[in-house]
Parts: sequence; structure tokens; C-alpha cells
Amino acid sequence: MTPEEVGERLVALLTDEQHADAGPVAASVSGGGPGHERAVVDVPVARWWAAVSVARDPAALGCDFFDWLSAVDELADGFRVVAHLWSSKRQHGLLLRTLVPLDEPVIESVVDLFPGADWHERETYEMFGVTFARHPDLRPLLLPPGFEGHPLRKEFVLASRVAKAWPGAKEPGESESGSAKRAPMRPPGVPDPNEWGPLKGQVPSPETPPRRAAAERPARREKPPSEGTD
Repeated sequence: MTPEEVGERLVALLTDEQHADAGPVAASVSGGGPGHERAVVDVPVARWWAAVSVARDPAALGCDFFDWLSAVDELADGFRVVAHLWSSKRQHGLLLRTLVPLDEPVIESVVDLFPGADWHERETYEMFGVTFARHPDLRPLLLPPGFEGHPLRKEFVLASRVAKAWPGAKEPGESESGSAKRAPMRPPGVPDPNEWGPLKGQVPSPETPPRRAAAERPARREKPPSEGTD
């Protein structure tokens, strides 16, 4: 089946009057070039489990292999949960997507359909704060117990270089002699230490060292002329 046929087949199987009020089901095709396209089917969050179940059904699409599951932070729109399934017999893939609302980030677990989804859902729960209803054990997978926040949310503050001095090598141009160094650049997401963290309001604004006058600069050494050989 082509990606277009896979998407159309799943849409037809999920489209019925009984669930019409749950929201539309739409199909498209991903990029990737010839031989790498995937059918992409967007489903309402209320039909997530049903969509995975139909895709797994041998009489439908036969996607018997669960590849991966993750999420994307869409800010005010919520979290887009994405799962990739594969049919080992028919050799076609499927990307299933749904949008979980920001104010109630809950989606049904598919561990009963694919036990391999267990740690994917646990990781997504930790990193994005998306709760998987009916999951047997949403305990910490990667983060230490008591960790606060969800690191892959775009609102999460990357505060490692603010809360603690950087222990690595010095910035380029910095030396032990105390000469001027290049002003460090904050990576995206790292707040200004003068606005957030334990040093808030205590960090002086950086000052640009004055440029030395030409008379104060050391004279350039002239390169001696090369001597010819007989």
C-alpha cells in the first residue's frame, strides 16, 4: 500500500456517525523523499486508543510493530503526541498524531496494545507532563525522584549556568593574567543571571574594555628578507 492508501484506509475505518462528534480525522503524507514517505493521520485525542487499535488490527492495516512515541510542545495549542507504527508483513509505516490540550494534558495509554510503549509514555510524561490514563506505572524513568518541572516544555528554564558557575574551560581569549575576555553568550533558554536565580540583582552589567590607542600597541616586528642561495 502506498502512503496515500494507508492514510485513506485508516480514515475510512475511523469515520462513522457514532464518533462524528469526537472531531475530524484527516490524512496527509510526510516528506522524506521517494521511499521514505509516511502516511500521517491526525485523530481527536478521544479516539487515540481506537486509532492505534485499528492500525494494529491485521484485518485493517496490520501495523504490528510499535516504533516510538513522543510529543511536541505547541505552546498555547497544547502538546502534539506522535507515534510511529510499522507493518512488518506489508512493509508500510504510519505516523499517528493527536493534539492534547494544554489545560488538561491527558491521553489514553496504549500499553495494553503495545507493551513496548511503556517507557515511551513514561518519558513523555516526565519530559512534557502529558499524563497517560490507564498506564500501569508512570514512575520516573530518566529524571531523579523529586525533580520539578518538565524539561522539554518550551517554558522550562534552562538554569544550569545561572545556578552554578560553569566548571569547564575558560572562554576564548580569557587567561590567568586577567586580560580582557570575550563576553560569554547565553545559550537559548538560559535566563539572564541578573534577572533569575540566586544572583538576581547582584550581577553587574558587563563593561567593554577600552580599546588601546595605536601608540600603546606593540610595534609589529618586520620579517627579515630571505637570503638567496647560490
